[in-house]
Amino acid sequence: MTSLNLHSRFQWSGGWWISCLCFILWCGWASGAVSANEPAADALQFSGTIVKHVNGRKYVAQIFVKPEQLRLEYKYAIRTAHGYAAIEIIRLDRGEAWYLLAQQKELLITPLDPDDLLPIRASLPGERQRSLIGEGSSAGRSAQLFDVETDHRGRIDRYYEWVDRETGTVLKLVSQSRAWSFEYERIKFSPQPSYYFDEPPGYRKRTLTAPVQHAS
Repeated sequence: MTSLNLHSRFQWSGGWWISCLCFILWCGWASGAVSANEPAADALQFSGTIVKHVNGRKYVAQIFVKPEQLRLEYKYAIRTAHGYAAIEIIRLDRGEAWYLLAQQKELLITPLDPDDLLPIRASLPGERQRSLIGEGSSAGRSAQLFDVETDHRGRIDRYYEWVDRETGTVLKLVSQSRAWSFEYERIKFSPQPSYYFDEPPGYRKRTLTAPVQHAS
């Protein structure tokens, strides 16, 4: 499975991504078939700038992705109940999110919330219908544009989805209600350094039993 975390609850509905600027990348590892032209999911690595718009507000982060690992460097630090974090590391292999609280030199470790998921591969949670609209482009890359309908937890939604022709990665996703969207302004497919996703040296660990709720 593959996805991305922008907390305080961007779930699959009009409420998804509505109130905060945190990202979880749940990067589609193990999420279905891959075409012959796509890299295997466990080989997909990239970096870029990801942007979301929610009700007229814009949020930005630099993103670095390896299989089951993700690093987000926020343009503006996110505020948690324990302090500000400009960097978040997602470890899908451990089921954890790490927040680097630089002022306290503290590593805040929390469980991942399965509802806070953003797809990287084309298949969406609860997808029940997909229609190809035509060819397009996003982030300077050739893409296919789809009209997608989902039924997730009893709610029916529709999306416009731009899927990279070469890798099968979702480059842009827009709710047809226009309440929110995300897209990459820049994306580069290349190997990422392993140390980006390691525990930072010299940080104390604080482990929480519930996902972080980001303050507004």
